[in-house]
Amino acid sequence: MLPPISFLHDPKKILRERMKGERRAAAKARPDAGKHAAANFLRAIDLTDGAVVSLYHPMRDELDTEPLAAALIEKGVRIALPVVARKKAPLAFREYQPGDDLVDGAYGERVPSQNAPSATPSILVVPLLAFTRDGGRLGYGGGYYDRTLEALRREGAPLAVGYAYGAQEVDALPLTRLDQPLDWVVTERGAIKC
Repeated sequence: MLPPISFLHDPKKILRERMKGERRAAAKARPDAGKHAAANFLRAIDLTDGAVVSLYHPMRDELDTEPLAAALIEKGVRIALPVVARKKAPLAFREYQPGDDLVDGAYGERVPSQNAPSATPSILVVPLLAFTRDGGRLGYGGGYYDRTLEALRREGAPLAVGYAYGAQEVDALPLTRLDQPLDWVVTERGAIKC
């Protein structure tokens, strides 16, 4: 007997594959996009005293966060990077400064070592494959940022900022009740309040 083929019709899976190609093309076309996105972030997002901003260390063709990290450090903002502490759990966060030694995380991502102090972000800069102007986000399918935002939002009001190429915008996404919305999306083209 053949296995069911319903996975072939999973709209999120199909869209993820398409958007990986869109992101790859955008990264190739706009190698300076990280600098422009960082400037747009700083113009749009209010950085309160004591803000802790969680960035991601870019993998493959994700929008480069290093220009943003440098600008935030210059403003005296503390930075953290996400860490997968346990599968199917919210992310943990460890402090980070550009130039710190990083180790391989659970999925090959670069993360601060276990010796780095933990931190609770007030602003999360979130990677994605696709976004909508009303705050919809298509991630990689692991649910880590959704679980993390849900947990943090129970305790306060962290700001969730999608960070992407403008080419990753779509009109609609096949979202579920588990998908946490973004408050902003920042691209090399500008900043969108959702």
